[in-house]
Amino acid sequence: MKIVKLTLIAFLICQFTVQAQTPVFVSGTEGYKSFRIPAIVRAPNGDLLAFAEGRVAGSGDFGDIDIVMKRSKDKGKTWSASQVIAGYDKLQAGNPAPVFDLSDPAFPKGRLFLFFNTGNNHEGEVRKGKGLREVWYKTSADAGATWGEPVNITLQVHKPKMPDVNADYNFNEDWRSYANTPGHGMQINEGQFKGRIYIAANHSAGEPKAKATDYQAHGFYSDDHGKTFKLSETISFEGSNESTAAEISGGRVMFNARNQKGDVRARIVAVSSDGGVKWDTTYFDHNLPDPVCEGSILTIGKNKKYSMLAFSNAAHTQERDNLTIRISFDDGNTWTQSYVVDKSKNGEKDYTAYSDLVQIGKRNLGILYEFNGYKSIVFKKVTWKN
Repeated sequence: MKIVKLTLIAFLICQFTVQAQTPVFVSGTEGYKSFRIPAIVRAPNGDLLAFAEGRVAGSGDFGDIDIVMKRSKDKGKTWSASQVIAGYDKLQAGNPAPVFDLSDPAFPKGRLFLFFNTGNNHEGEVRKGKGLREVWYKTSADAGATWGEPVNITLQVHKPKMPDVNADYNFNEDWRSYANTPGHGMQINEGQFKGRIYIAANHSAGEPKAKATDYQAHGFYSDDHGKTFKLSETISFEGSNESTAAEISGGRVMFNARNQKGDVRARIVAVSSDGGVKWDTTYFDHNLPDPVCEGSILTIGKNKKYSMLAFSNAAHTQERDNLTIRISFDDGNTWTQSYVVDKSKNGEKDYTAYSDLVQIGKRNLGILYEFNGYKSIVFKKVTWKN
């Protein structure tokens, strides 16, 4: 039996090869004390576009924060200098969520959307009703070389308590804190909802509650290439928080969220058969351990009738460490391959934290992730086999 187990382990390990780690955003450089919250997408021409929060004065989640972008033309081996894409004066612009719309006939080469949030107070104060988080997007028709003006969609995808505005919106739910997914957005590629742009998100509602149960996750989407947006049903689990989503077979959507309550150290999963509007089922996936951190899920191909998925997170129940990529060949029902991307050797704190995945070839993934106590955001290319 021991020989069989060792053979299986060796087989799983040999399914992955990895290139050397490449620094992309390094804290203390380019005018920023800290970089956090990575997001990455691949342009139709093959360029990789990496986004992050450039935090001017320190590592805190609130303050003078810009969204910055770098470009790689060689699959992640080298990267350009930073370009500021969005700011909010001396306040916070963050949670970059890029996604390419590849189905708009007006933009046959694709149009890049960057969704982001702004805030005028610390998250804890916004939860108390003392501040406002807003939702915006910018677009680029040339793969991030130039950008249009920001568009504010707060009143379409958020429910803040603001009674003196357009009565077409329901502001009685008193949503307060609000955040897009940290990481890439998605577009549905098949089925009835083909072309839908979908962004996972989360909010808090009403006064702060014990164990973060005022938080719940949700999504928002557009079926008209960004002209209008609608909200999904809220995920039923209290404490569902930072989230990500991917398409599975039949044009369905799989939603994957962090459990802010921390009572169950595993990812929350919800599945929708109507393109992410309502949720057929919601459950904890105990095959995806999580220390209350962010994760990234990505559709990477088809396996007969199923979608193949990749998922990355700090696969540890207590520490932000043990960054792992898992592969599913059956719509995320099981995860049969795994690879440890990075792991501390001496118990360093927050050794690997937030990450985002991008597909750069049929069997090639890129992972952009926070490294070594948030000292940098780095990139690795991983090759897998089925």
